[in-house]
Amino acid sequence: MQALSSAAEYIKAPLVYKGKVRELYDLGEHFLIVVTDRISAFDYVLDPAVPEKGNVLNRLAAFWFEQTADIQPNHVVHTDVDKLGDIVTEPELLRNRIMVTKKAERIDIECVVRGYITGGGWRQYQQTQAINGIELPAGLRKNERFQQPIFTPAAKNDVGHDEDIPFAKMQELVGADLATELRDRSIKLYEYAHSYCAERGIVLADCKFEYGLIDGKVILIDEIFTPDSSRFWATDKFELDIEIDSMDKEPVRTYLLGSDWDKNSKPDPLPAAVVEETTRRYLDIYRRLTGAELN
Repeated sequence: MQALSSAAEYIKAPLVYKGKVRELYDLGEHFLIVVTDRISAFDYVLDPAVPEKGNVLNRLAAFWFEQTADIQPNHVVHTDVDKLGDIVTEPELLRNRIMVTKKAERIDIECVVRGYITGGGWRQYQQTQAINGIELPAGLRKNERFQQPIFTPAAKNDVGHDEDIPFAKMQELVGADLATELRDRSIKLYEYAHSYCAERGIVLADCKFEYGLIDGKVILIDEIFTPDSSRFWATDKFELDIEIDSMDKEPVRTYLLGSDWDKNSKPDPLPAAVVEETTRRYLDIYRRLTGAELN
């Protein structure tokens, strides 16, 4: 399997933005998103890229956008590389890795929904008995499910980490009506996907969404319910008070934390076994969520 680290040499369109994984190109009326196999951890883009990762991320996002289109309009125009004509010089390399999208004005809020108390939310709770200013009952246990999902937004920063903010701050930033609409839409999407995943032996612990505006109407953008934007647990591994192995790039994080990496510089290249296991993880979550093999 060949990994794709960058698509720039294969695309005859202006590169607008290069993220850790995604590249955004300007097609005029639309954007072209290419999902590479690059992988990041602890704010570093690592070597080597992970084969099939971009393929899984793009196809999962397309799958979920289609599944949820009746709940929430999204930005997808198509995912067919052949429709791009001579804009793409090596279509087979980019097959299943592209998404042509409508152009939306991005709302600079990351909309996070948490169904379980874990990760950064658990750390906040331990210190303050609250998450993003939401007061929570005493005595909650790590990984416990909330009675109702909670909405914990973050203000997006193009440089550095996004900043967790209370809902009241989000209302100040985008307006009370839009903030409420984004919260309600996000929780509805989470509840739909949580039920879908539960039927397939998966716990959707938390997830994040991005939205934009087109002609004043809210539209879902970027990606949804992928291993890079959501925390998935296998139901048979769910347990309170432990660190549950997530169904994503956990092998990479585990390896780095167990190595002698100084955490102040880019890590050395990942061992082949770690890369292979990470590919296997992405292929497995795709198969379990869609019921299909990647081809």
